[in-house]
Amino acid sequence: MSEHTKSLPEIDFVRHTLTQPGIEVEIWNYGGIINDIRVADRDGVMESVVLGLETVEEYQNHSPYFGAIVGRVAGRIGQARMEVEGTVYPLAANDGEHHLHGGIHGFDQALFEVMEMTETRLHLRHVSPDGAEGYPGTVTLDAIYQLDGLALTLTMEATTDQTTPLNLTNHTYWNLSGNLRRDILDHRLQVPSDTYLPVGEDLLPTGEVRDVTGTPLDFRTGRSIRSGAESGHPETTAAGNGYDHPFVLSGQTIRLEDPASGRFLEVTTDQPVVVLYTGTQLETNYTIRGVASRPSLGLCLETQVHPNAVKEASFPDVLVRPGETYRWETTYRFGTDGS
Repeated sequence: MSEHTKSLPEIDFVRHTLTQPGIEVEIWNYGGIINDIRVADRDGVMESVVLGLETVEEYQNHSPYFGAIVGRVAGRIGQARMEVEGTVYPLAANDGEHHLHGGIHGFDQALFEVMEMTETRLHLRHVSPDGAEGYPGTVTLDAIYQLDGLALTLTMEATTDQTTPLNLTNHTYWNLSGNLRRDILDHRLQVPSDTYLPVGEDLLPTGEVRDVTGTPLDFRTGRSIRSGAESGHPETTAAGNGYDHPFVLSGQTIRLEDPASGRFLEVTTDQPVVVLYTGTQLETNYTIRGVASRPSLGLCLETQVHPNAVKEASFPDVLVRPGETYRWETTYRFGTDGS
């Protein structure tokens, strides 16, 4: 343990629930995890619409980032190495030869300090020391969860004392059927995106940008997840008969619907990309609130900047410098047919 780590204050584990009429949101300061969201279906029945576990130990043993803040950099960094201002930094390799979602001990495993806690607002803070998982600079991250009616907004701001990459996301797995009654294959998704970033066999973006037209990656007018997962198209087959693809957004609002329950989720973001991951790699050796984990039990809508941007010159710059403030904001608004 470094001297930097020793000097950090002891932080207690906290579960906190935000409430408004028709919605309950349980958030943990471990990983900033959105552990549960309960909203009504078209008949007024309140049920859970996310994948979450019961204990920190379960998250440590099984969780594929359920509900967590992911960082310092979401997605993969190729070969677990990057160059920043002429210096090459080796990073923790936790996905074969690549660095994934901030490393072995990323933000998803950090205990955040609780700065403010009310019925509708939770403010968490995490200080990531210089050298954490190989990254330069001490980063201070503030995450604010604000509940306004049936809309949950997560805002993240961060500063650094050395130039370092930041590309955060929230990694909630959605299932609008209610209490994981069904998988997500018959959910319908609409994404305002004309282009996507193709990925290789190792799921790293190739650096290309491709048109979605005529492919199962065209969600502009809405389509079921099943229509792509069972299409036999090389792109969805390579992702495990589903999706693990970054979409470049041409509009701000993504819409996910479960026709059977009548629930919908609208995701509005200030980020340029959403990564759609349909849980094709979910393992089967544990349960989620009594339901057997399995592929396609949940899907992620990871709003962020282009993955592997720190290695691709044609992608947006994700370096944050001293004196600058990184900002990320995404709102999740729930409703039912007719609302």
